[in-house]
Amino acid sequence: MYERTKVSFQSSGTPCAGYLYLPAGGSGRLPCVVLCHGFSGTMDRLYGYAERFATEGIAALVFDYRSFGESGGEPRQLASIEGQHDDLRAAVAFARGHERVDPGQIALWGNSLGGAHVVSVAADDPAIVAVVSQIPYNGFPKRVEGRSTGQTLRVLAAILWDTIRGKLGLRPYYIPMVGRPGELAVTTTHEADEHISTLTGEGGQTLWRNSVAPRAFIPMMRYRPAEDAARLTQPLLVCIAAADRETPGETTRALANSAPRGEIREYPGTHFSFYTDPGIRDQVAADQITFLRRHLPSAAPAA
Repeated sequence: MYERTKVSFQSSGTPCAGYLYLPAGGSGRLPCVVLCHGFSGTMDRLYGYAERFATEGIAALVFDYRSFGESGGEPRQLASIEGQHDDLRAAVAFARGHERVDPGQIALWGNSLGGAHVVSVAADDPAIVAVVSQIPYNGFPKRVEGRSTGQTLRVLAAILWDTIRGKLGLRPYYIPMVGRPGELAVTTTHEADEHISTLTGEGGQTLWRNSVAPRAFIPMMRYRPAEDAARLTQPLLVCIAAADRETPGETTRALANSAPRGEIREYPGTHFSFYTDPGIRDQVAADQITFLRRHLPSAAPAA
């Protein structure tokens, strides 16, 4: 069992919303995992992982980056690498200051783009005890399967146009995050409807939006989390999907292999299977808990 409390903290003067999950009962300080979502995600997709960690005796903090989900910030749906790093640092500071959290036992957990952020932030914070990076971003794939040259040029044109609008102080030119083959979208797949349904939740009860500002891809092209992984002193667990098109195995393995204390676990399925397949999700969570128990000494199953 666990207890969940809605929380808020400031990042560069803007409120970030989150939820703190605590194992039920008890009054002592606990190890804590701070979880961060991916490029267009929202924290509600991470509730299942947070619940699992709390049930296993590890406090868990989930939150939305600024401009996404329940957090403040404008313009909406615009990812900033540096800004999201700041948001994660603010979340860590909040956790360290909480009366139920042991500030010396903080671990980071990230999914997709968040999987890169946890590596980069931990590399500059040696007080972080351990890092879990799930299907992490480590640069764009050289070729996207199923996307023609013409479709690639359409995406690049959207990025350029939105970047120009940003320089002029104009509202973003939004494009869908997920679309069907042939549509203008960040990710195109025949399973688009299934993925959108998964991300929006039952009855669309989520703050996730199938819309992003593509100007964010310019700084992402220069983002090299593997270089930060080489500076990482903490143990790192990288969980990858065998059929991942968005963060393919060769890039995620390169990130893990760059870390002096990196470990790799591979699972069947695609980038979205960690959300859609209960069997894979349960196995991934079990392996992550085993890893965290090795490095968070006070982590123990909740009564």
